[in-house]
Amino acid sequence: MDAADCDGKAASDPLLRPAISAVRDLGHQVEVRVTFESGDAARYAGEAASEGVEVVVAAGGDGTINEVAGGLLATGISGNTAMGVIPYGTANDFATGTGVLKGDPLKALRLAATGAATPIDVGKVNEHIFVNVASGGFGAEVTANTPPQLKKAIGGAAYSLMGIVTAAKMSPYQCRFTAPDGTTEDGTVLIMAVGNGRQSGGGYQVTPHALLNDGLLDVVVIHDAEITQLGTVLGELLDLQAKSNQFVSYRQVASLELESTTPLQLNLDGEPYRGTRFHFTVMPGALPFILGPDAPLKTN
Repeated sequence: MDAADCDGKAASDPLLRPAISAVRDLGHQVEVRVTFESGDAARYAGEAASEGVEVVVAAGGDGTINEVAGGLLATGISGNTAMGVIPYGTANDFATGTGVLKGDPLKALRLAATGAATPIDVGKVNEHIFVNVASGGFGAEVTANTPPQLKKAIGGAAYSLMGIVTAAKMSPYQCRFTAPDGTTEDGTVLIMAVGNGRQSGGGYQVTPHALLNDGLLDVVVIHDAEITQLGTVLGELLDLQAKSNQFVSYRQVASLELESTTPLQLNLDGEPYRGTRFHFTVMPGALPFILGPDAPLKTN
């Protein structure tokens, strides 16, 4: 049996109802739950897992995936219930990054009903989870400051518009990084990404070497740089592992401590989270997920 958690945008799509009917005609039992407020998706997912539902499908964006995953993990029995996705969000970074594309709910739902689940890692920062990417600094400020009405009106272009506004006000954060062995490194953070997945911000490969099942988080940090150094920064982003990089640092870790002298805005799969002290960890293989054909996975 499949259960689909649908946000308001998904529920109003005229293509979704016939897609559900078509999958039912294939012999699958599909139950639909429509969310009206924050917390509904997590509650429905938890109830489905407790009832032994085989697959819970998140019909929404990255935030809906995050909430459904959190609901499944909170039950403590998430390994028995797999997740699938029908993308309906503004960015849909996780779904797109695995090859599940927006605009064909029948194809996505059929995959969720018939595909095999792969255990993937889940990132965690303090008590909050992220399935895809935790971003911080400039990009997170843009997401947090973009009004929902603007996203609804102009879609992904809203992030570009708010980016122009936010860039004029941004200054780097003063931070300290502490590695698992206790070594510390002080530095500035203009933009950072902690990736379980690779794609964020509406299609940007912010952590291009990340794998969903390697037990590691990929951390990319852009430190303070002047506008005249933008070309150098872009070049370093294309070669993250170069030892000569001055403005961009890259590491793979199982855990990381981050302290900021001022409150730092994070974005966890599109959900805002603000603080000054963050403990990043990874939960290896914690979530069975039915992925698309392009999912970045470690192969044996």
